[in-house]
Amino acid sequence: MRGRDPKHEAESGKPKAIGSGGLRLFALGFPVLWICTFVGCESKESLRAKFASPEDKKAYLLRAVNRKFENPPAHFQLGKLYEAEGQLNKAEYHYNVALGFDPAYRAVQAALVKMLVDSGNSIEAKEYVDTYMNQVSGSATATLELGQAFDEEGLDEYAFACYQEALRLGPELPEVNRQVGYYYLGKEDKVRAKEYLTRSFQLNANQPDVAGELGRLGVVVKVPREPEEETEKPDKGAG
Repeated sequence: MRGRDPKHEAESGKPKAIGSGGLRLFALGFPVLWICTFVGCESKESLRAKFASPEDKKAYLLRAVNRKFENPPAHFQLGKLYEAEGQLNKAEYHYNVALGFDPAYRAVQAALVKMLVDSGNSIEAKEYVDTYMNQVSGSATATLELGQAFDEEGLDEYAFACYQEALRLGPELPEVNRQVGYYYLGKEDKVRAKEYLTRSFQLNANQPDVAGELGRLGVVVKVPREPEEETEKPDKGAG
């Protein structure tokens, strides 16, 4: 990180602004669930009860990074909270720190792009997208994960671009065809959804959810039965 001390910057309260170039320092490079990281694998309902307000959640996360600064999920969630408050400099800072510790944190990459888009920096956002897509080039799985992260942020154009690239890289991967099928299903394009979900099921028939969606689309499929345990045959020579 070129000699920069992220913890010192956090204390000084002087994170770099969007477009300053500091963003690129960290952003060049699927997320761990922060819920499990901090409070155990709890349900969303129990988590809401634990954090009565965003301020409670923020205070908890700040204590978490004070205990252990190298905590990408905590920084990611802090970035989300600050972004929701309109404190984009602080949001950017925590996104950057998260990527400094985990350069392949796809959810953070997508969040940075979304923040730039929402801030009106669409050209810079596209530059980041190109950088991130270049990072995952050659890997259908990584490209798919990036596309799903963009999808989670509502960045439809970039998600679709990743899905198309993942298809090009791994046309035979059931998970890629499955995700593209669900993408089209969300767009209410049933013809294409049926095409890709059928392809996914042909590649891996052990997908009950895909079988269910195909059934709702009018496609008759057969879910493979689990093999029955063989019973021991009596030894004819015994006795």
